[in-house]
Amino acid sequence: MAEDLQEDLRDVADHASDAGDRIEGFRLTLRDVLTLNATLVAQRQNEEMKNLAESSNEQNEEMKKVSAWAGILFMPTLISSMYGMNFQHMPELSWAGGYPFALVLMVVASLIMWVVFRRKGWI
Repeated sequence: MAEDLQEDLRDVADHASDAGDRIEGFRLTLRDVLTLNATLVAQRQNEEMKNLAESSNEQNEEMKKVSAWAGILFMPTLISSMYGMNFQHMPELSWAGGYPFALVLMVVASLIMWVVFRRKGWI
């Protein structure tokens, strides 16, 4: 009877050892699956960050264009606001060509800014 009990206990120990080996295998498989999942999540986040950076760069390019055109339109506004102040002693007030001079000055200043921004690639 003692031998039967010892044989049964060896049987139980073998089953317990097999169960432990299986559990260890499941643990390793789960670790690998979780590592793979974390890698895929990180890859997805990297792609999203790349897309965000690309759209930010596109927005920056658009802002350059808007700012360049705002600067170009600022020149005639600045010149016309200076001439619209009606000072007593402005050099071109009594001059017959003062109005055409102001218009030419506005166009030339705007063209200069347009050329500068064009060379920088903002327009």
